[in-house]
Amino acid sequence: MKSNAAFDRVLTVYKNRIVEEQALTSRFTEAEWRARGNELLLPVGEEVAVLLQDLIIGLRAQTIVELGSSYGFSTLFLAAAARSVGGKVFSYEIASNKQAYAKGQIAAAELSEFVEWRLGDAVSLLASQSGPIDFVLMDLWKDLYVPCFEALYPKLALNGVIVADNMLSPEFTRADAAVYRAAVRSKRDMQAVLLPIGQGIDVSCRIVEAR
Repeated sequence: MKSNAAFDRVLTVYKNRIVEEQALTSRFTEAEWRARGNELLLPVGEEVAVLLQDLIIGLRAQTIVELGSSYGFSTLFLAAAARSVGGKVFSYEIASNKQAYAKGQIAAAELSEFVEWRLGDAVSLLASQSGPIDFVLMDLWKDLYVPCFEALYPKLALNGVIVADNMLSPEFTRADAAVYRAAVRSKRDMQAVLLPIGQGIDVSCRIVEAR
């Protein structure tokens, strides 16, 4: 997918921040991660972000849900993909300061019209999310993955795709990640694969109508 100057400028801002944060967190303990995690960008990584774009474009996804926009790194890529296919990103975030930062970056990338922002508890807010949902990025606190999945699953389109991040790292999230993968695989109409890309992603798809 072709980028443009505005997209590239914002991506450079994020890349510079990633380098700075990697230097800061290289020796973080689990306690430090938990205490300071909200300060950090914690992006999915560019390799995963490009894959998300490709999936959205390949699916021609119209309704795209992002659970956990954080500071907007992944939102940038999702919104650029939405522009390519005429879709819309519904981006959920519980922290107002993170959402404000993300909004600013998306505006700077000239992508605001392709994002609708939702502020608050994702599990509760998903009740009003319109469907069918064609694509989901799940990247919020890992203990919320299962309740979010159960809330959005009835609205997931046939051939709808869910990508869940942090399946393999950081290590302290693995237990919650395993519970999430089991919940997805318990649905008869879902197929899924765990991929060792970035911090580990689980890619699942609704392949047949539920019976």
